[in-house]
Amino acid sequence: MGTTTIQVGTETKEKLNGLKIHPRETYDELINRLADAAYDDESLSVKELEEIRASEQDIKTGKVRDMFEIMKDLGDDKEIQSLEK
Repeated sequence: MGTTTIQVGTETKEKLNGLKIHPRETYDELINRLADAAYDDESLSVKELEEIRASEQDIKTGKVRDMFEIMKDLGDDKEIQSLEK
């Protein structure tokens, strides 16, 4: 494997250091891990895309309920009271 040099700013280097899994992880390993995580090899199905669009439309039209409403319907009144404090 060949190597190359890249220039990154001091702030960027500090951010990269903060993303390391362990102190001895190389920048090559770190960058490869981040690049691999950026790619989604499972695309969404047509059905999933349609469901997402329908959900977005529900949100736009106000067809949503907050967590407290749902919990109340499920009978979690005590839990709601503890969360509201």
